[in-house]
Amino acid sequence: MKTLNALAALFLIGSIGTPARADDHAHMAPVASYLMDRTAEIALAKSAAPAAISDHATVLILTRTGYETAVKGTNGFVCYVGRGFGGAPDWPERWDPSIRAAACDNPQAAPTMTALIKLRTALTLAGKTDAEVMDRIKAALRSKEIPPLQAGAMCYMMSKNAYLSAQGEHNMAHIMFYVPVKDGATWGANEKGSPLMGGNYWYLMPGHEAEAATLPPISVFLQPTSAYADGTPAMHGSM
Repeated sequence: MKTLNALAALFLIGSIGTPARADDHAHMAPVASYLMDRTAEIALAKSAAPAAISDHATVLILTRTGYETAVKGTNGFVCYVGRGFGGAPDWPERWDPSIRAAACDNPQAAPTMTALIKLRTALTLAGKTDAEVMDRIKAALRSKEIPPLQAGAMCYMMSKNAYLSAQGEHNMAHIMFYVPVKDGATWGANEKGSPLMGGNYWYLMPGHEAEAATLPPISVFLQPTSAYADGTPAMHGSM
């Protein structure tokens, strides 16, 4: 079965294929293990989208307290490198320090999806529990501090050097669409022969339907691309 861990920034894509064991990374590692060299992180973040886009995008980098702006862009796109704990809290790989999910949210996605990743990341690094994080997210959504998802929200994740999962080949060049719908049935996602994979943004695994129902519906649809952002062919095997 194919599943999608919708990051929210990022991330975030989850595992496609056999899920990682939950006890492989059962707890958060030291914060330093999630950090990168500033120059390297900027380059990786920008590699998520073609240069015509990322060269003019805002670029975020991760610090010990959350994301900060390293480059101020002009086109409304926001590029960053997502870590596993920025996405669904029930993803078995969420604490894996190897996860480097290079992403570029478009102007319609950034106010909501980038903001969610920034908030979740900052709260997690501050030591908040999953319940506390979700309560804060709900409050931000209710108050419109984080606005409702706009039509046309999408994300480029076409980096050749991303590390999205410990499974398979670890990476898959793709674009993602964020849509305010409950599930992927109307998009034909996950159906036999369909090129689309889809999943709920808030939770990866079954069993969270009641909690998801208290949140705005957001589905994430993933479409593999035939090339990486630098134009070289992307060969898609398992992941």
